[in-house]
Amino acid sequence: MGAEGTEGISVMVVDDHPMWRDGVARDLVERGFEVRATAGDEAAAVRIAGTVRPDVVLMDLNLGTGSGVTAIGEITGALPATRVLVLSASGEHADVLEAVKAGASGYLVKSASVEELVDAVRRTAAGDAVFTPGLAGLVLGEYRRMAAAPPGDGLPSVTQRETEVLRLVAKGLTARQIASRLRLSHRTVENHVQSTLRKLQLHNRVELARYAIEHGLDTDPESDGGPQ
Repeated sequence: MGAEGTEGISVMVVDDHPMWRDGVARDLVERGFEVRATAGDEAAAVRIAGTVRPDVVLMDLNLGTGSGVTAIGEITGALPATRVLVLSASGEHADVLEAVKAGASGYLVKSASVEELVDAVRRTAAGDAVFTPGLAGLVLGEYRRMAAAPPGDGLPSVTQRETEVLRLVAKGLTARQIASRLRLSHRTVENHVQSTLRKLQLHNRVELARYAIEHGLDTDPESDGGPQ
């Protein structure tokens, strides 16, 4: 039985444990996703992803003979339209940060329920940055420590409304939360996000959040409201 909003989303599952890999693939198919391929090691993951070009790669980090982090970097570097969602047994902070820096759009631990996984894959395909509760703050905190640019600098051609949306992305809000905060439709927020990504030549919300934090937009005290 399919889940709402999953039709048309293509997925690739990468894990070195065949039973786990096949079980996850089966769960996703049953809920309406198109699982185009599976892989069990780094080399196969990179090669097959380049062939099937899925919307989302569901990636384990420990691939036995290879590194999931390396695969993330190669896949996202070669396929900017493909997003990587990590599904790992590890919730170690170092693993989370390493995966995100390599290009992962989100990170779930394997204790997540099937419903949480389905929602995470759907949201990742839509461009959201999805993390197991508690990990999003870790990532944003790391980006704050990495920030070097002066506040408010360098927002070429970004409108006032796009800047307001960008500010809330930097604070870790989802598109639906931003829509509620700014009294906009979800589609309008998505349009603003996609427009800003294009203008700043970024690929996903994780990169967008980092950009905003580096430019001090997560600490700006101005009101989040205003005219559309």
